[in-house]
Amino acid sequence: MCDGFVGNIALRICEGLAMKIVRFLRNSYKRSLRSQLGYMSSRGTFKGINRTMDYSQSGGAPLLRVRGVCVISHGMSTANALKNAIRVAAGLVRARVNEKIKRGLSLTHAMA
Repeated sequence: MCDGFVGNIALRICEGLAMKIVRFLRNSYKRSLRSQLGYMSSRGTFKGINRTMDYSQSGGAPLLRVRGVCVISHGMSTANALKNAIRVAAGLVRARVNEKIKRGLSLTHAMA
């Protein structure tokens, strides 16, 4: 856990690194027929990785230290990402995450 500034920097570094790796792989696959065949045989795996890393699928992340539920989304969020952010927020409300955090913190404070 970290503050928003540090978290944003960490997130930007990870996004930049991921984009660099994708660009590197795309350029590598274009170099020879053999590498293109390798790509064709592993295309399904790359699609799965892409879905997993796609921020629009997760929608956003909870912002802590807020009374209530707040989900932070990417600045370039699409309609799909916003829809998923709302889905995440609704799930947090249903799971009563704030109450659980509050209870956990009060138990930790009582033990200290």
